[in-house]
Amino acid sequence: MRDLFDEVFSNQPLDPGESVRRGMRSQRRRRFYEAASVGDGGAILLDGKAVRTPARRPLAAPNGAVAQAIAEEWNAQREVIDPAAMPLTRLANAVIDAVADQPDAVAQAIADYLGSDLLFYRADAPVELIARQAQMWDPLLDFARDEWGARFVLAQGVVPVAQPPAALAAARNAIPREPWRLGAVSVITTSTGSALIALAVAQGRLSGDDAWAAAHVDEDWNMAIWGRDEQALARRAARRADFDAAVKVLDSVIPGRAEGADPESI
Repeated sequence: MRDLFDEVFSNQPLDPGESVRRGMRSQRRRRFYEAASVGDGGAILLDGKAVRTPARRPLAAPNGAVAQAIAEEWNAQREVIDPAAMPLTRLANAVIDAVADQPDAVAQAIADYLGSDLLFYRADAPVELIARQAQMWDPLLDFARDEWGARFVLAQGVVPVAQPPAALAAARNAIPREPWRLGAVSVITTSTGSALIALAVAQGRLSGDDAWAAAHVDEDWNMAIWGRDEQALARRAARRADFDAAVKVLDSVIPGRAEGADPESI
């Protein structure tokens, strides 16, 4: 079982930044187990045997809610194993094999987004889009100001605007250091183009659905005017699967968000 598991998941990149941004594109393999379950300490078991990550570490989740969801991904596979349909397993592999070893590199990648965050750049027309951006984004900037003391500068258009170093430093301090939270925030950041959206989710300020809507204000506006873009929607759906996996991890440790989670275990 080990060798086949390695074949299926060995294409996962181990660079900490790439590990939380890219899915596997490995060839699908036939299902080789009867059932997945959860063992002691959140370990993922296939037919009672422990599963290992591509780096040969035990595949285990930080709490029961996430562990059960990973086991369900494995049980949902049919004749073949499709890593693309297993976003929580991919995230777990990335956290265990890469993020845990190099948290500073992952945190820096998130911090880099803060300098040019999606929420800073506003449309200059039409007035309806300007109002929609303000409705969705201003409360998050208010949250950053009130919670962290971070006051950011807004701009119209796409010309880069320098952000105050004090604001960047304050927001960077809000980036979690625990590997599972950090990996989840990284996935949400790259999925949405906004570290501020990701940090708002991580701190319980924003639900997953609201975060996703905030990240797609411009795209949804354009499609409302010009019609659906099926290719864009297909790309969005692929990103949404990874986004939802990261939100599930964060929700499992935010009081009141998920049942069966132990906030002290992550």
